[in-house]
Parts: sequence; C-alpha cells; structure tokens
Amino acid sequence: MLLPGRLYFALESMAWTGGMGFYDPLDEGEMPARAYLLTASQFADIAAQEMYETPGEDLDLSAVLIAGRASLGDGRYQTLVCPGVLDGCPVLTFTAPWRSAEAPLNKPSAAYLRNLASGLRESHGWTREKIADYLAGRPGAEGEWDAADIAALLDGNGDRTGMPDRHVGGN
Repeated sequence: MLLPGRLYFALESMAWTGGMGFYDPLDEGEMPARAYLLTASQFADIAAQEMYETPGEDLDLSAVLIAGRASLGDGRYQTLVCPGVLDGCPVLTFTAPWRSAEAPLNKPSAAYLRNLASGLRESHGWTREKIADYLAGRPGAEGEWDAADIAALLDGNGDRTGMPDRHVGGN
C-alpha cells in the first residue's frame, strides 16, 4: 500500500548502526508500505519492542483511532498514527513525535538500505533503479547516498561495511 507522507532517516540505530526509518504522515508525497493483519495485542507487542519496553500489555488505541494520532511519550516510535483504513481495518503504525524537518537526520547504513530495498522489491515489485532513486531521495539519505551507490549495494557490489564504494558530499 501507499501511505500519505514520507520516509526519513534520523537518530542512530543500535542494530543497524545508522539512521533509522521514520514516517512523517504530514509531509508531501507517498510512502510505500506493507500491511499485516494483526490483532491489537500483536500490534502492542511489536510497538513495545520498538519502544524498548516489555511486551505483554495492550495499548489503548481509542485515541489514535478517533484522532488519527496519539502520543505514548516523546521518544522514538512512541507516536501512534492511523493514516487510513484498508479492507475495513484501521492501518496503524508508530513513528517519532517530531516532523521530518525538525529531526536529527542521519545517514542509514548499507545493510539497512538493503533490508528496505528487499521489502520494496518483494511487496511493490519495484525495479532496482526505482528503489535506488526512492531511497536516495529520502531525508537523511539524500546527499549522503546517491542512487548509483544504492543500486550497487542491491547488486552486491557495494562495500559490506556500510560505506558506499563512492562517497557523496564528504568523507
């Protein structure tokens, strides 16, 4: 599916060692996504894990279902968003409380880009070129990665340490 808004990269992922993906539903454009049919309890468990909390407690989803947005705190992934409905079910996700223009942008790692690219290819059937262009144009990646470097990563030709073979705009 396509969500209204935009993907951007900010902060530092301890797992991926680079910028993490966030969703700004108020930005112009569309963000490709994949929907999974989950129970409310399953969604709460995933959200808790991303918020570094212990899974097991259900979330009160009434505020996000009514207003389209609800805050569970000011940390990363602690803002619930309902950008629409799919097949009669609310689409729910979580993101940061800040707008992309206010975010501490950070370059995503090569491994993270490959992971996202795999999902885009599998769920949307995008070509390598379309994926590379899309990811290279997201805030945090833009000016740090170019489409040719990302395409090379997708072909397995990029540096596995997370740095592109060529550098854009700096070291």
